[in-house]
Amino acid sequence: MRLVSLNRAAVEAGLAPGLGLADARAIVPELAIHHHDPVADAELLDRLADRCTRYTPMVAVEPPDGIMLDITGSTHLAGGEGPLVQAVQGHFADWRITVRLAPGSSAEAAHALARFGHGEAGGEQATIRALPVAALALDPESELALRRAGLKTVGDVLDRPRKVIAARFGPASVYRLERLVGVSAKPIVPRSPAPRRRFRRRFAEPIASHDYAIGIVRELLAEANLRLVEEDLGGRAFEARFFRVDGLVRHLRVETGLPTRDEAAIARLFDERLDSLADPLDPGFGFDSVELEVLQVQSLKPSQEDIEGEARSDSPLAGMLDILATRLGRNRLLRFGPNDSYIPENGQIPSVALDTPEACIWPRPQVGEPPARPLHLFDPPQRITVISEVPDGAPRRFRWRRKLHDVVRQEGPERIAAEWWKGSDDPLGRDRLTRDYYRIEDSDGRRYWVFRHGLHAREVASPEWYLHGLFA
Repeated sequence: MRLVSLNRAAVEAGLAPGLGLADARAIVPELAIHHHDPVADAELLDRLADRCTRYTPMVAVEPPDGIMLDITGSTHLAGGEGPLVQAVQGHFADWRITVRLAPGSSAEAAHALARFGHGEAGGEQATIRALPVAALALDPESELALRRAGLKTVGDVLDRPRKVIAARFGPASVYRLERLVGVSAKPIVPRSPAPRRRFRRRFAEPIASHDYAIGIVRELLAEANLRLVEEDLGGRAFEARFFRVDGLVRHLRVETGLPTRDEAAIARLFDERLDSLADPLDPGFGFDSVELEVLQVQSLKPSQEDIEGEARSDSPLAGMLDILATRLGRNRLLRFGPNDSYIPENGQIPSVALDTPEACIWPRPQVGEPPARPLHLFDPPQRITVISEVPDGAPRRFRWRRKLHDVVRQEGPERIAAEWWKGSDDPLGRDRLTRDYYRIEDSDGRRYWVFRHGLHAREVASPEWYLHGLFA
């Protein structure tokens, strides 16, 4: 077992990453250790990045322990760059998290200054020149080659011709160098794209009223509605965020099946979401800001009111489906749609009811013709014993559930071949057999849908029969 990460006290005591645990305990007998959990570390880094969205929406994660903030255009909210850095430092200090902050003119410069800088005076470029070559973030072989060549700082590399550096140490070294000094810049890739429809209300003093915070969400919905009207858009997903003074951020998300700008309907969904919370929305010591973001939009042209002055609704069930999905959970409310498959049990596929269904319709029988498919399908099909005139002929009598049925009418066969272009899930290959379906009627007037599984003497020696469905 070896050390992976250390705090400042451990480093000052002479420990280093990669040191064996036994050797580390020999140096520091009272060493406190915790097992390395990369998954938990990544989750913690994501939660810390979520807290940083209060300062700027452009937040990117730099695994395993870095967070990048693009504060362009956001410094005025905190009174300048210096106060913003102090605010971030104090926020993490309240959570007893040690951070190294450094502003830079580019993402690479800020990253290098935070990891290798020591607060030297003389400006950003002078500080960058004094950084070790490790700040270039090259592979270990290239970094070792630079050191062996006597290039120990970024300034040493900058003083050499670019062609020489690229020829001896690879083009990546020049690319990293120009990115670091700002010759070529690349914007960060935020965890989520910069929101276009985000509305926030900040408070001079924290508010501790739950009802007042919900009222603010309703006001933000009105602002969002004005924006959506201007763009001829309707919202499909809305998320309210409540920022507590202790750093905790509560998220409430609702979705709708159809695009909407109905403030009352959306507010009702938020109320349903609040009622279904296992952990109530607790303001704690108060909320210092409330935010609403329209996460998903869809085109929604202005609708004409009817003669009674009421707006027309595209679907009377849309509102009920939205409420049920909010109460039960998004993935618990499903709808069935047609699937591109000739296999009867695969002819339909479930999907989330709130998702927009594909432009596909169910096949309709011809007028005056009986339905081609039964209303009830057995899953799996039930085995039956059949008597037929010839091995590959229509059934004349069959036994199902210990009862004998005489066939008086039959229609078929409807041959459905296996989907040969798909892989087989059955080790015996039974899902690769052809099916011959018959619509039959017994002497009591009941109608059934049966099939012979496999072609006689070509696929199997003795085909089996199954009852797949019942007609009304």
